[in-house]
Amino acid sequence: MKESATYAALSWGDREEPRPSLGGMNASVPVPATGHWLRRLMAFIGPGYMVAVGYMDPGNWATDLAGGSKFGYMLLSVILLSNLMAILLQSLAARLGIASGLDLAQACRHQYSRPVNFLLWIACEVAIIACDLAEVIGTAIALNLLFGIPLVWGAIITAADVFIILLLMRRGFRWLEAFVIALLTIIFACFGVQMMLAQPAVGEILQGFLPQAEVVMNPEALYLAIGIIGATVMPHNLYLHSSIVQTRAYPRTEEGRRQGIRWAVTDSTIALMLALFVNAAILITAAAVFHQAGRTDVEEIDQAYHLLSPMLGVGIASILFAVALLASGINSTVTATLAGQIVMEGFLNLRLPDWARRLITRGLAIIPVVAVTILYGESGTAKLLVLSQVVLSMQLPFAVIPLVRFVSNRTLMGSFAISRSVAALAWFIALLIVALNIKLLFDVLTGQGGGIF
Repeated sequence: MKESATYAALSWGDREEPRPSLGGMNASVPVPATGHWLRRLMAFIGPGYMVAVGYMDPGNWATDLAGGSKFGYMLLSVILLSNLMAILLQSLAARLGIASGLDLAQACRHQYSRPVNFLLWIACEVAIIACDLAEVIGTAIALNLLFGIPLVWGAIITAADVFIILLLMRRGFRWLEAFVIALLTIIFACFGVQMMLAQPAVGEILQGFLPQAEVVMNPEALYLAIGIIGATVMPHNLYLHSSIVQTRAYPRTEEGRRQGIRWAVTDSTIALMLALFVNAAILITAAAVFHQAGRTDVEEIDQAYHLLSPMLGVGIASILFAVALLASGINSTVTATLAGQIVMEGFLNLRLPDWARRLITRGLAIIPVVAVTILYGESGTAKLLVLSQVVLSMQLPFAVIPLVRFVSNRTLMGSFAISRSVAALAWFIALLIVALNIKLLFDVLTGQGGGIF
């Protein structure tokens, strides 16, 4: 690949040239140059699963449970659509990072003016806080269900996760990935058992994966659909993925980058199919257990926990549910930590100690959770959890539009710029997201939101 397509040769004007994304972790994971294709794929396995964490965090649980309980299998089509969108967008993020040597935040800093960069940075920080909000609530609820810890104290305890992350990062990026994959395995196993216990109707599941007009026509269904998209296609994951794929020590040549893109996209596609299973399993369980029994009012995680075992007649069902929730909440902190670091360093070229960056982000998420819990009780946190996912969806255009623009730019990407057909599909996804958000805002402002706020 031509050197002009890498950040080393880009003109940064009066702005300081960026340091390699993630500093010392950049190109720190060895990649075999020869050997069986499986060895090379295994060297790239990891970043996709770290990205997949954000696609099955506690925010997904709230929207999937509410969607399955109220509308049965209808919103499975939204989960499938959003997952396909995620696969494409994450592949573009990986392509940007490997081909240009820039993560998405660094590319924004290079391509846009300072005022635009500042606004994009603020939008991304809002998305990260919304994601962290979901993690705090989900982890606090899991601690409450498993150990009886009050939600307020559970939210405060979540600040301690910074020490786990610091310990893992000191041991190397592969340790961080191993931790993530281990917890993902727990989540996958828990929901595999839940699906077997729920015994859903296969025919109704297949029908649910087909698009239905009622999703758009019904304001409540649309609200939950946008929440699912926001929870699935995470804006900060695009920044994250464009950076962590650069931890692989692939040759920084045209052929090395081409192979790097191929293996990175394979890794993320496989991982996101796992996320599809988990998200669909949550909604299917809610539809099979609650909706089929006429319990269309189950919208809160603790409700689902208390009802699962009695309605399924199996005592372990609720325990598995809570264990998976705790694993999901803990796991998601890795995503938010790295994304926050990448965004701040990329947009501002400012480095803070990992512990300081994490505590600031987590503090901003803990405060509203504690306040809402004190003022409105546990039901308030459930509404806050779903709302956080809609906020994430509202931030998506501010990440998706720059990403599509950059990977279509031949000056930046060289021979790795995407084709016109892929660009057209990516722009369609971006416009679809914007249109859904506008429809949601219109329903809310005109009072057609059905009491969803």
